[in-house]
Amino acid sequence: MSAVAQTLYSEEDYLQMETKAGYKSEYFRGEIFMMAGGTPNHNRIKENVSIEVGIALKKGKSCRSYSSDQRVHIPENSLYTYPDVVLVCGPNQYSQRDINTITNPSVIIEVISQGSGAYDRGDKFRLYRDILSLREYVLVNSLNVGVEIYRRTEDNHWLLAQDAYKLSDSVTISTIDTTLLLSDLYSGTDDVKEGWITPEE
Repeated sequence: MSAVAQTLYSEEDYLQMETKAGYKSEYFRGEIFMMAGGTPNHNRIKENVSIEVGIALKKGKSCRSYSSDQRVHIPENSLYTYPDVVLVCGPNQYSQRDINTITNPSVIIEVISQGSGAYDRGDKFRLYRDILSLREYVLVNSLNVGVEIYRRTEDNHWLLAQDAYKLSDSVTISTIDTTLLLSDLYSGTDDVKEGWITPEE
């Protein structure tokens, strides 16, 4: 992401600007960052993930899923952002500054693309770890076939719990006790080959 300007904004300024903007932006410590649009493969994978998770949640799960239009706020570090897919288990909790912004995701799923890989796997993941309700962080690669699932341990550490790099593989989101086939997640994508390639910044 790239800063819009050097001016520092309050959270209230940012939220007011978001209601009028024709695009989505992140906020962190006074700076506002425009979010880039996704590629066709990125958007296809995001849609597939939403569909598969939605099907699973209809089978009596007590959690809800939200798309990339759902803003998440982390009061501990000030970040406002729009994850690709958010799962919330239990009653929604909202930001004190905005009743439409969720603060208690249980699972965050990000589809990483060229330009977002280092951020999603590095700084953004570190910021997400400040969310006490967060149990799992899922990364789905849009350049090549690959899914990584990180889980919070009982002693509050994060471990790479699962990784898969073949269309015949599957991964399990333990928070909702759901297994996803990679062939379903990558259905309809163009020229996405097996084997993880880390997207560059």
